[in-house]
Amino acid sequence: MTQAKIPSWMKLSADGVVVALTRPSEANGIKVDSLSLRSPTVRDIRAAQSAGSSDDEQRELNLFASLAEVGIKDLEGLALKDYGRLQAGYFRLVQDDEL
Repeated sequence: MTQAKIPSWMKLSADGVVVALTRPSEANGIKVDSLSLRSPTVRDIRAAQSAGSSDDEQRELNLFASLAEVGIKDLEGLALKDYGRLQAGYFRLVQDDEL
């Protein structure tokens, strides 16, 4: 089975993923044109789940904010297309290599 092509706006490694944004956004008080997510640990997933109770969106925001080391408000300020890129990068990052 062949792997899907990695988009040009995504740089994937074993340690994380860097996602280029369609427009600059603010992260930790600085304008950035990309965001990096480090590879998650089981601890990261458990912490996001415990902080987000039953709200799936909140759990995802908690997790992405932790992995990107930015505030939740920074993620909420992203263009929807850029947040979708971040989601795609995360799912590509945690995908099993055999799939």
